[in-house]
Amino acid sequence: MALQLVIGNKNYSSWSMRPWVLMKQLALPFEERRLRLDFHTPDSSFKRELASLGVAGRVPVLLDEGFAVWDSLAIVEYLHERFPAAGVWPTAAHARARARSVCAEMHSGFTPLRSHCGMNIEARLPEVGERIWSEQAAVRADVQRLESMWGAALAESGGPFLFGEFGAADAFYAPVCMRLLTYALPTSAVAGGYVQRVRQAPGVAAWIDEALQEHDWIAEDEPYRRRPGSRAH
Repeated sequence: MALQLVIGNKNYSSWSMRPWVLMKQLALPFEERRLRLDFHTPDSSFKRELASLGVAGRVPVLLDEGFAVWDSLAIVEYLHERFPAAGVWPTAAHARARARSVCAEMHSGFTPLRSHCGMNIEARLPEVGERIWSEQAAVRADVQRLESMWGAALAESGGPFLFGEFGAADAFYAPVCMRLLTYALPTSAVAGGYVQRVRQAPGVAAWIDEALQEHDWIAEDEPYRRRPGSRAH
């Protein structure tokens, strides 16, 4: 029985994107189960379905013959144990530890960037990004940290991805790459080149293509735009 990955809308769900693109890129077998991110509504189907799994009420969730693993970091570690030769983490001990460190930093940090620049793959919001960049020093600091971290990892590994070949660290930063593109935030040539390589990786490209086909407007995830066809007030 194939693994099943429970995810949210591809256009908005950055947490779901991480294990999905990793599994797709590494050709790990899985079935997708997508839940609409309607958790803002009372008695939402999203909440009911996750409650039936006995998990924390968030996506992603990995199901292995009914056994549920939730939280993107836990899922990545489970995949590493399940498929130890797949390349989830680097083989060298120091590189593996550093890759885990940068994933943990993404998991718990970069709150200003994630808060002000929600993932929205379909949108192009350069004017919003310009305003955020001007007004939010914490966002500028987050991007500066990305520049430093990515630059050091790429210099050490030689690229093309953070630790050589595409792995968990790149999957964890793929949603950030989407944010940098959506909001056109300024980056160096090194960081910009990395963003483009991530965007073009087959697993990430597949996620983007499917996100663009969703056409599923969720107002709570659209703080900067009105629903198409709605009247201005």
